[in-house]
Amino acid sequence: METAKDIRVHSWAELNEEIFKGAWQEDIGRYRSPYAYRGVPDTTHDLKTSLVRLGGSFERLEGNLLRNFIKYAHRDATWDNSIWNWLSLAQHHGLPTRLLDWTYSPLVALHFVTEDLEKFDCDGAIWCVDFIKTGEYLPDALRQSLVDENAFVFHVQLLSQFVSSLQELDDLSHDEFMIFLEPPSLDDRIVNQSALFSFMSSPTGALDEWLADKPDLYKRIIVSASLKWEVRDRLDQFNITERVLFPGLDGLGQWLKRQYSPKPK
Repeated sequence: METAKDIRVHSWAELNEEIFKGAWQEDIGRYRSPYAYRGVPDTTHDLKTSLVRLGGSFERLEGNLLRNFIKYAHRDATWDNSIWNWLSLAQHHGLPTRLLDWTYSPLVALHFVTEDLEKFDCDGAIWCVDFIKTGEYLPDALRQSLVDENAFVFHVQLLSQFVSSLQELDDLSHDEFMIFLEPPSLDDRIVNQSALFSFMSSPTGALDEWLADKPDLYKRIIVSASLKWEVRDRLDQFNITERVLFPGLDGLGQWLKRQYSPKPK
């Protein structure tokens, strides 16, 4: 269902204008977008985490999932024993977590809007969330740490200085808040996708519900189904493909399969 924060685009020119709107930063004289982007192939897709999608008493399973991941992943352990390093690694390899995948690149987000050819008959969307303004809703200590670091989002080392466990995070505030976290460069996939994670302060937190009464923080760009083929072809020309975003033989196979799939009549 579309909302007042949805902007529907019907052409490549409209899409580009909307994606980069507000990127000019007068104080530095540069174009720097304040948005993190998440592309979905269908507008019915919400912002539920993989942990929530488990169903049942998922909030009670979060600790068990991560503990066992750490137990059995010792050969692929991260270089730092921080909970945020482990969560990043777990999310990256498909463990259900409270993390959501985002990107700094709107073109990468558009790839995920148009990667599934079976979804080309429905409208897709790009969620755009202002990662600068979201910092205003952080607890005081976390907000001040970003100011002191001259940063807008957390990195693993900075967040670890203030929060060392998920329980500590849950106890920081009675009011729910969300955090953007830059993951460590675990592999080329994270680097090439300009990856960024978000997560709520509670395992049951729903980001889209949290955003609903904060209209200044986000917008959603609706990519009409009729526009998807043009977007996909342009992205391929820009080399925004599975071969680049998922380096390795799996990405190569996905790219070739899509490239040689006939366009439905």
